[in-house]
Amino acid sequence: MNDEQLLRYSRHILLPGLDVAGQEALLQSRVLIVGMGGLGCPVALYLAASGVGELHLADDDAVDLSNLQRQIAHGSNDIGRLKVDSVADSIGAVNSDTRLLKYPVRLGGEALQDVVTKVDLVVDASDNFTTRFALNQACYAARKPLVSGAAIRGEGQLSVFDFRRDDSPCYRCLYHEADDAALNCSESGVLAPIVGIVGSMQALEALKCLTDFGVPLVGRLLLIDGVNMELRQLNLRPDPACPVCSSGRI
Repeated sequence: MNDEQLLRYSRHILLPGLDVAGQEALLQSRVLIVGMGGLGCPVALYLAASGVGELHLADDDAVDLSNLQRQIAHGSNDIGRLKVDSVADSIGAVNSDTRLLKYPVRLGGEALQDVVTKVDLVVDASDNFTTRFALNQACYAARKPLVSGAAIRGEGQLSVFDFRRDDSPCYRCLYHEADDAALNCSESGVLAPIVGIVGSMQALEALKCLTDFGVPLVGRLLLIDGVNMELRQLNLRPDPACPVCSSGRI
């Protein structure tokens, strides 16, 4: 690290267990963030500010007026622009050293698998089960950690599926089948700060996984009730009948 980086990241470097070595690991890290909405915006900004060296941004959507209530990396002047372009500009204002790769498409199939193999960690900030299931499958196949978050109404949830570990469950251990219609912000609504809370926690868990700092949320599901400000934690175990990961376990 140069002198400017030592000053920029000095508050990280002061942390026991993170130190210079942890910050250098972040500078060398590559992260894919899928979804540049309410969750992906704080994830991208905090990872860039924290010094993650390379961010891969994926979203095929454009900014519209209804997004501005909660998607904090976009502004009024961004309406009509691709979200990956808007977020890239916001990241540049926070940390111009962050290398950016943009995917203004809905990644899937071989294209998704190819991108996942090029990064060290994936953050699922998407809003549909089809994408979540595809990311889980790709991360499991590539043995890359997956930080999963979701938010609706005043509630959120968070977990980490670290496929570098043999004892980690996967997302399909938690949800075998699901209905996207039951989780639609445009119909159910969402409190603006709840996506910021979950997205910030996703960024935190990503940093922990990339630096071996602290205890990541592997094998645990954090449930957040923002309306009553209550937190619950459930233990997760690999499902022996899981359609994704059961066949790879002894």
